[in-house]
Amino acid sequence: MDHSLLAEPVQRFVDELTPELERLATSVDAAAGKARQDVTLEAFNIAAGFVDSDGLHTDEELLALVAVFGGLLDTGLASATPGDLRRAGLVRDKAEWIGELSPLFEVLVADDSRHGTKVSWRYYELALDIAHAACSLDTHPSFRELATIDTYRTMLLGGMQRAQVGRPGSGHAPAVEAAPEEPPRPLEELLAELDELVGLAAVKAEVKLVADLLTVQKLRKERGLPVVESSRHLVFTGNPGTGKTTVARLVAQVYRTLGVVEKGHLVETHRSHLVAGFVGQTATRTRECVERALGGVLLIDEAYALAQGGDEAFGQEAVATLVKLMEDHRHALVVIVAGYPEEMHELIESNPGLRSRFPKTITFPDYTDEELLAIFCRMCADAAYRCAPGADEAALDFFRTQPRDKGFGNARLARNLFEASVARHASRVVAIARPTDDDLTVLTADDVTP
Repeated sequence: MDHSLLAEPVQRFVDELTPELERLATSVDAAAGKARQDVTLEAFNIAAGFVDSDGLHTDEELLALVAVFGGLLDTGLASATPGDLRRAGLVRDKAEWIGELSPLFEVLVADDSRHGTKVSWRYYELALDIAHAACSLDTHPSFRELATIDTYRTMLLGGMQRAQVGRPGSGHAPAVEAAPEEPPRPLEELLAELDELVGLAAVKAEVKLVADLLTVQKLRKERGLPVVESSRHLVFTGNPGTGKTTVARLVAQVYRTLGVVEKGHLVETHRSHLVAGFVGQTATRTRECVERALGGVLLIDEAYALAQGGDEAFGQEAVATLVKLMEDHRHALVVIVAGYPEEMHELIESNPGLRSRFPKTITFPDYTDEELLAIFCRMCADAAYRCAPGADEAALDFFRTQPRDKGFGNARLARNLFEASVARHASRVVAIARPTDDDLTVLTADDVTP
């Protein structure tokens, strides 16, 4: 086991945060030497917390803790064996420690809040580096370990947000498909953009689990350690307008940032682009779509249609060609297939090659009425409109009356209402001789009500 995997992020944590703690100490003399021990103990608690998160405490994990912290903490740890650590309960219940904000982190947050600094943001980055490194001590990190990383990340972000400390990754540029010559966007910036999407809590959690697993695997590869390879391909299920394409664009860029693909661009396609009406042409069309997506992500919307229709044989030809190309270009291509849940299940089960290559499904739920209102209001703000008193209630009433059957429009419904409201607003304002700024930008309840 290469203990530098954990040693390097621990050393960065200690070296960077010790001066900050010394600066905050009420007595510099009292802080001499003690601050470094306190920060080192903080790093140990973080690492031990993630070792304990799945309750296994393997010899490899415990030996890494001894090797890294034995010479840093004055506790006799350097000569301990894994059995000694187990008997002493040194790691037991440490998962509870990372379940709440530490006093040191809260001190840094409070100081940042007072002075406009972002030391707690650096703590956040360094702590997550330790978390990922601790989870990478296992050849294949467990779901519980990855889920704990996301819980820990969310808790730290919440602590900063409540104190109105700037969120890491905020102020990023709008999402665009990354050009090959542009540098990859930082992972934290992409996750911040993901978090800003309305609703989709379960989807965000799933994407973060994927990102955390890839981060851990990347750390192990960089040290020449064995990695249990897992499929990068995904199934997105849900009604139209639930953000599948938006999330797919972010996933493509996350994959690029973590080195899964080279370019991180998204190519969107559907059945009509893949299937032709003549023998042999379907394979050619499918190959052309795949070639455009190499180095990025291919998103096949309404992919279930490949297994439906009167010319089903051509759809199966597209599927067979796609499966072969996914294998031929397995290091240069990620495929996301999207559509309604039941139909997508039928498609995946229709071909053994699909079943083995798409083990992970992410479900996109319909937006609630309140989430649709938030989307509507965001569209208004983006276009420099705002709602007069009563207009947002009218929009909410509209969403409440819409039947939620299969094919419910979700964000498209909000878009349609916004565009119709703007059209009614324009018809009203055009009759005003000298409209004010408010006349031009304020939507009334009558504008919003169909």
